[in-house]
Amino acid sequence: MASVSTVDFGQIVAAATRLSTAQRDGVPCAPVRDLIGASDIAAAYAVQSRIIADFVAGGRTPVGRKIGLTSPAVQAQLGVDQPDFGVLFSDMNCPATQPVDVRRLLQPKVEAEVAFVLSSDIDVEVDAVTVRNHVECGVAALEIVDSRVAGWDITLGDTIADNASSGLYALGDRVPVGELPDLTTIAMSMTENGTVVSEGKGADCLGSPWSALAWLANTSRELGAPLRAGEVVLSGALGPMAPVTPGAAYTATISGLGTVSTLFTEGASA
Repeated sequence: MASVSTVDFGQIVAAATRLSTAQRDGVPCAPVRDLIGASDIAAAYAVQSRIIADFVAGGRTPVGRKIGLTSPAVQAQLGVDQPDFGVLFSDMNCPATQPVDVRRLLQPKVEAEVAFVLSSDIDVEVDAVTVRNHVECGVAALEIVDSRVAGWDITLGDTIADNASSGLYALGDRVPVGELPDLTTIAMSMTENGTVVSEGKGADCLGSPWSALAWLANTSRELGAPLRAGEVVLSGALGPMAPVTPGAAYTATISGLGTVSTLFTEGASA
């Protein structure tokens, strides 16, 4: 990850303001790469950090992280060779018993992945094997990604700045770490109203969801913000994301982890 940026503070503030205004007003904005560049990772995370700080100051509670760009195909599309990450907040969690109001979102898409709940802080370097010592359980998850950038016209810099295109998420039942299957070979199928719209396997997520989690743990530690006990980590998509259709129900089935579902409202005004 680049540690030095040539982007000045005023441009960082302007990019954060553009994205925050889009979120507040519910109107997608132009990309921010005109302000911070398309691939200046340090500048993009500086924008994200400013937005996150404003969220926290406004009363939102961080509860974990999400990993993006874990698919080699997506990395190739954006010309990058590493994942990215964003911050999850408590109000992003969507209980399975409650429909998701599509009016909370701008341009939602849904993808299926493995989530982890951490049992301890990760303040040492880990790999795909040792990171398991810090995990309480795995969970089948649906991530509802969203973009404040109009038409999803994003580069690496745009999506990192926009909190890694975070939106909402839904979790299934917890599976204790000792009962988890081989996450490299797990199979995922996601349906929209019963029709399959995405399929994939564990190896499609950076080789294994464990590898993705280890990357995040080490990166976060290097940045001085290590992962903490109790946090939820969305480890990255196991297959292609699908655009959300208002009124539709989505269900992901992941072998060895079970199912997770969510229903979106039609979006009509009350």
